[in-house]
Amino acid sequence: MSARLLRLAGTAAVAAQAVLAPAPAVAAPEPQRSVAELLTDLQQLYRHTEQATETYNATTEQLERQRAEVARLDGELARARLALQDSRTDAGRLARQQYQNSGGLGPYVRLLLAPDPQHALDEGHVIGELARARARTVGRLAAAEKRKDALARAARKALDTQLTLAARQKTQRDDVHSRLAGVERLLAGLTPQQLAAIARLEQQGAAEAQRTLATAGALPADRAASPEGERAVHYALDQIGKPYAWGARGPRAYDCSGLTSDAWSHAGTPIPRTSQEQWERLQRVPLKELRPGDLVVYFPEATHVAMYVGGGKVVQAPRPGGKVTVSPIAGRPILGAVRPGPARRS
Repeated sequence: MSARLLRLAGTAAVAAQAVLAPAPAVAAPEPQRSVAELLTDLQQLYRHTEQATETYNATTEQLERQRAEVARLDGELARARLALQDSRTDAGRLARQQYQNSGGLGPYVRLLLAPDPQHALDEGHVIGELARARARTVGRLAAAEKRKDALARAARKALDTQLTLAARQKTQRDDVHSRLAGVERLLAGLTPQQLAAIARLEQQGAAEAQRTLATAGALPADRAASPEGERAVHYALDQIGKPYAWGARGPRAYDCSGLTSDAWSHAGTPIPRTSQEQWERLQRVPLKELRPGDLVVYFPEATHVAMYVGGGKVVQAPRPGGKVTVSPIAGRPILGAVRPGPARRS
């Protein structure tokens, strides 16, 4: 067979394979997600972001306390080194005195040969006091050495803890940034119509939850606030319109627990910084007994907190992209309520 025929046969074989081969499947377009599904995704992203934020806040609080502890130990170590230097100076002076006085007769021989034994006894008493003073100086020197060594070890350990917390804080900050980016990506892919529909559906869900609480008789009755609670509420309401910012505690922006802790601090009653600590360390109160200034904690992990202002409403820093606002108490799944004040859980 000629070369030309071989080429034609090869071309025909390739063409036949192309005709017989199955055509590649065309990817079916992804079904458009419902508004309810989009809302669920968005709420999950917000919830996880806020949980990461509160974890970051807790580590930041630990890091601040640890930095203060490192500074305290460094100060004590510096003072201990000065005290040790003074003790060494005293010990050196006593050593020189002992060397200078070591020649001559011993105190017992001096007593036997003294023309005035009583004077010698008095002198011996003075010598005994000096010996006891030397013993005390040596004891102070040994104690100063031990204290300096113990403080140096504690300072090194505290610094190691600080470095560990700083590394953890950076990891958690990166986690928050990553979760915020996920929220932004989802929002950027939505049309204005979808965003409006999501907002309406969310409002309907909050209203329904509020009606359920009212029907069950679980909404708080109107009660008078304590003087501190009234000051906290007034301060929190004055922050309405300020933006939510993760890790912020005022005065220009707030996250959820930053608002509640700052308001109560201005009311003269400092409380823990994070929503989890507020839930764990403050006095629990039944929902029906809420009074203005009490804190409402949300989600099983206690990752969101708001301040009750009365009338079934709370003031809160809601979430990234939002602003401090007043909203129905049942806008999120309620875990429980706590009351700042002198009565604390043990």
